[in-house]
Amino acid sequence: MKRAWIISVGNEILEGRVVNTNLAWLGRRLTFLGFLVERAVAVRDDCEEIALTFSEAVARADLVVSTGGLGPTFDDMTVPCAARGLGLGVRLSEEALRMVREKYESAGLEMTEHRRKMAILPEGAKPLYNPVGTAPGVLLEVRGTLVIMLPGVPFEMKAIFEREVEPVLRSVGAPVYVAERVLTCRGVPESSAAPLIEMVMKRHARVYIKSHPSGSELGEPVLRIHLSASGDSPGEAESNVLSALNSLEELLREAGGEIEVSESWST
Repeated sequence: MKRAWIISVGNEILEGRVVNTNLAWLGRRLTFLGFLVERAVAVRDDCEEIALTFSEAVARADLVVSTGGLGPTFDDMTVPCAARGLGLGVRLSEEALRMVREKYESAGLEMTEHRRKMAILPEGAKPLYNPVGTAPGVLLEVRGTLVIMLPGVPFEMKAIFEREVEPVLRSVGAPVYVAERVLTCRGVPESSAAPLIEMVMKRHARVYIKSHPSGSELGEPVLRIHLSASGDSPGEAESNVLSALNSLEELLREAGGEIEVSESWST
């Protein structure tokens, strides 16, 4: 199993001003994709610390994913400091510059040096399109280790990961089999179902559950719930998804829900 490190960059995390929800989300997604999350490290906005952490991570892991420090401000320093630790220079990426410029021009804002900074990447890096924000993610390979840098804003991090990163990891990670189910739950508001879904995901490490509400939260709520489970064999993936499905069905019925399992498939 390939080893992964997660690096969280930001004073606000270490000072307790922000809860590191990115770590929990990434840990679950990487586990789902068949990686062994070996270590998670939080570092301050300190260039030397960032450089040392990336240097150690690349020496020991097959995959390094970082969050934070990709923005336009003076203390957003992940890219140049990580590059220093990896023995790389930095350069302006024309592709990244186009991404950043289009974002600001669409909002009627001009490019500035601070905004241009977000298009400066380590040598050999590829920018990852950010569909919901301005700072691109970063993808590069260093001495056989895949390095991915993502913004610290959770919804931006998740959007880039799901759109750009997950397809790459599926192609380079250990073979992973996925089994899925979709169920419809009527009569339980999403706000009531959310803690039940979290409970099931905590019990089942290689299961990911996403709810999609329709109807009215306070009237006649309807939830379409998508369960995905991974495994090292088709049988293990199927067993994982069925176990989670049974647990979730039981909890939702106890909450007054009417359940219909409408779809299933495996890959």
